[in-house]
Amino acid sequence: MSSYNRRQFLTGTAAVAAAASLSLADGRFASAATLDRAVAATAARAVRIEGTTLAQVAEPTGAGPYKRLRSGPGWPLVVRDELAPRGARRAAARDGARTALACFVQFTDLHLADTESPVRFEYLARFIDSAHRPHETLTVRGASSLVERVNALARGPYTGAPFSLVMATGDNTDNHEKIELDWYLSVMSGGRITPNSGDPARYEGVQNSGNAEYWNPESSSNDVYKAKGFPRIPGFLTAAGRPFTAPGLRTPWYTTVGNHDDSVEGTLPDLGLLRSLYTGDRKLEGCDGAEAAALADALRTDPGKAVKRLAHLLKTAGPVRRVTPDPRRAPFTPAEFAKAHLDPRYTGAGPAGHGFTAPAVEQGRLYYTFPVADGVLGVSLDTTNPAGFADGSVGTAQLMWLESVLKSRSGHWYDKDGRTVRGTGTDELVVVFSHHTSTSMGNLLPDPHRPFEKRHDGGELVALLQRFPNVVAWVNGHSHENRITAHGHAVPERAFWEVNTASHIDYPQQARIIELTDNGDGTLSLFTTLVESAAPYRTDVSDTSEAGLAALYRELSYNDPYATPAKKLGTALDHNTELVLARPGRR
Repeated sequence: MSSYNRRQFLTGTAAVAAAASLSLADGRFASAATLDRAVAATAARAVRIEGTTLAQVAEPTGAGPYKRLRSGPGWPLVVRDELAPRGARRAAARDGARTALACFVQFTDLHLADTESPVRFEYLARFIDSAHRPHETLTVRGASSLVERVNALARGPYTGAPFSLVMATGDNTDNHEKIELDWYLSVMSGGRITPNSGDPARYEGVQNSGNAEYWNPESSSNDVYKAKGFPRIPGFLTAAGRPFTAPGLRTPWYTTVGNHDDSVEGTLPDLGLLRSLYTGDRKLEGCDGAEAAALADALRTDPGKAVKRLAHLLKTAGPVRRVTPDPRRAPFTPAEFAKAHLDPRYTGAGPAGHGFTAPAVEQGRLYYTFPVADGVLGVSLDTTNPAGFADGSVGTAQLMWLESVLKSRSGHWYDKDGRTVRGTGTDELVVVFSHHTSTSMGNLLPDPHRPFEKRHDGGELVALLQRFPNVVAWVNGHSHENRITAHGHAVPERAFWEVNTASHIDYPQQARIIELTDNGDGTLSLFTTLVESAAPYRTDVSDTSEAGLAALYRELSYNDPYATPAKKLGTALDHNTELVLARPGRR
């Protein structure tokens, strides 16, 4: 990308921003005045902040249990220099000299959900918050609204550089069904979507069951959600399932696989035992509290036992609803997941395959490399574990492949004992993408398809990445939280940043722009800027237009009684940041 020098900005504003960042003891600003100064400094340092959380962010309002949302003040830029080497310039000097190297967008954890599927665990919501969400009939529309936002922005707020790509870091589907995969690919590439399964003329799920444990939006009867202030919305379910045209991204996009793209409800190993239930006509909408607690425990501790218990419940528990069978609900295999990306119908803005290739599909290999920008390499990992459970790991073959890729791109690296090794690579900078985080990769159960292959955890992956100075960032999802972690090292060039972004199904429903710059002083910066969908902040329960439904999607997610928005938001240290680190030296 070409060099972009910032305009002259207001006297002292960059210094104010740096000072403001130093007042962040626990991710909060020391005073309202400090926050105001940081907001002003943020606007001065940026090229354009409109459409991002630098300008405005949804915030709750109202005194009742159900909170409405409105537009609130933006979140300022926070400079994080824990990994900056000695002698790094101050922010003002960096801005005046920086060169844009890469600019891209991260989507994560879209969880596009077939809410009418027989293989769902809505009755476990009180034990597992992700089992049911009151807004989940709107996932496809919410994701499409996020695409609209990215299309409208088109460029990074700090460099002005155009987006080179969008990477979706896993859990693109909710229950790895073929129909959910079609919705995901259509949202990303554009096209006509009907977010409904089974009977196309009616909704057949828990939200019109009459069961008071769920929000029944079209019913006038009371339920536990309406007791918490949830509104009645006549025609809501019909509107949620009607066809619409998704605009699709105008930017090339790539896909990383997540555990919900690989297993039953992101937890149970797909051994083919539940396939007939997916495409069958029986949907369990509730069960005894003790039975629900036992199943929830099995999902956390023994996936095999959970599969058997689920099959037993469908035969013996109640209430069981008869639904219209749909073969499109069949679960897909990892190979089918990758192969679907190669379908010309879903090429959209490209590239063909969106990272996956025909040879990789044949080999069952869902990890790959791709160009982020000139001189910047992307590496997409497959951290799912087919043995079950939500958390992940990587097998030895993939870890060795990753090491070979990094060596081939590096002019030097460090061996396991810390000795410098010289290579012949061109010193491309590297950004690693995965679904799981460094702290959620402790699932070392053997892969049933490769039972003798060792699995490796997040600590081992961090240690490997720190051996290669050209690794600048690890970008991931899974946690549904905004969290940025500094992986420091005694040798400054061996440090890197881990950028974890919240999901787009749970509030705050944000994606992240990442801009990589060379500051001309031996340092690099990663500017991370959160963005919300294009939906308006204020909702109107009588408005079931596309924009109105997307707005409801955000507000309902905030009010989900089983969710914890404050935990998922993160702090100012995890929001809009400048992450400074040493540029790897040439040896």
